[in-house]
Amino acid sequence: MKQYRAVVFDWDGTVMDSTHAIVTAIQLASADLGLPVPSGAIASWVIGLSLEAALYRVVPDLNAEQMPDFIERYRHHFFQRDLQLKLFDGMQSMMDELKERDVLLAVATGKSRPGLDRLLVNVGLDKYFYATRCADETQSKPHPQMLHELLDEMQLPVDQVIMVGDTTHDVHMAQNAGMDSLAVSYGAHDPDTLSKATPTFQVDKVAAMRELLLARV
Repeated sequence: MKQYRAVVFDWDGTVMDSTHAIVTAIQLASADLGLPVPSGAIASWVIGLSLEAALYRVVPDLNAEQMPDFIERYRHHFFQRDLQLKLFDGMQSMMDELKERDVLLAVATGKSRPGLDRLLVNVGLDKYFYATRCADETQSKPHPQMLHELLDEMQLPVDQVIMVGDTTHDVHMAQNAGMDSLAVSYGAHDPDTLSKATPTFQVDKVAAMRELLLARV
C-alpha cells in the first residue's frame, strides 16, 4: 500500500463547515448590489476558487467596476459569521493523530491570507500546519502552483503527498501537479460531480477520511 509523508488540506468545506456561510455571503452581496441572486447550488460550485475568479462565474452580471463593492459586501456578510464557524466533527482529533505520527500537514485554499490566518487562530489550528498557501499569494485552483510551492517548502516529492478537498477544483489541481487526491463529498460538491473528476480516493464522512489516511501514513 502506498504511503504518504504529508497531507495537504483544502479549508472551506473540507476542514471547516463553512459552505453555507460562503453561499449566504455571496447571495446577500448580490442582493446588496441589485444583482441577480445565484442559487445555492451555483454559489457552492465555485467554493475553493479565488474570490474574484469565483464571483465572475457565479454572478455573471457583475462587472469590474462593481467588483470592489461586491467584495466589500461579501466580506461584511462573511465576517459576521466566520467566528461562529466550526470544524467538522472529528477533524481536530484526526489532525492530532496525524501529527502524532509526524505527518506534515499543509493547507491549499481559495481563502485570502488574512481570512485563513484569522480562522486558524480562532479554531486553535494555527500551530498544526507546516505550510499554507492562499489564493491571494499564488495562482488560483486548479492551477498547480499552490501545490508546487508547498512541495518545495516541505522538501518532499509529489508521490509522498496527498491532496484532500471537497471540490473538483481540488481534484484537478492535484491532477495538474501529478499528486494523488482524496475527495470528500460532505462539502460543496456532490458525490457524482466529484466522481466524474476521478479522484484517487473518495469518501463521504470525516471518519472514513481518517481511516483511509491513517492506513496510508
